[in-house]
Amino acid sequence: MEEKDKIDTEEVLEEQESAEEQTDAAEEKKEEAPAEDKTAELEVKLKDREDKYLRLYAEFDNYKKRTEREKDARYADALIDTAAEFLPVLDNLKRAMETEVTSEDAIGVKSGVELIIKQMSEVLTKLKITEIKALGEEFDPNLHNAVMHTEDETVTENTVVEEFIKGYIYNEERVVRHSMVKVAN
Repeated sequence: MEEKDKIDTEEVLEEQESAEEQTDAAEEKKEEAPAEDKTAELEVKLKDREDKYLRLYAEFDNYKKRTEREKDARYADALIDTAAEFLPVLDNLKRAMETEVTSEDAIGVKSGVELIIKQMSEVLTKLKITEIKALGEEFDPNLHNAVMHTEDETVTENTVVEEFIKGYIYNEERVVRHSMVKVAN
């Protein structure tokens, strides 16, 4: 019987060792599982933070671009408003050049006015403000203000036949002042 007891004892010991091994393996899996879960959780958090960072960076970049556009628009508005106030002065100087003068003093004044007109034109050019071409062009309501119509068979319909006041445009895109014109129908 001793032998049977020995075998039973050995079996029990083997079972205990097997149970301990299983318990150890389960504990190792439990330890590995939380580590794996924690790694997966950290990866999710990292991806979330990266996404938030990229969104914040894109939002900031858009903010910078928007504020730059707004600044440029404010500058253009101020420049256009200021230039528009000086254009009637330039018109009057050009009208003064059209008068006939005979005395030497008047000729000297007229040459001075000519230099002022040239200087104002150079300033406008530096500010990217140019004259709108109107005479002989097709009427464009975005650039021209038709104040008169005429019947003229020698020109095509909707052609500008006379310009009363010069128009100006900023940077080839924004009208400072429309040209006042006569259009053929």
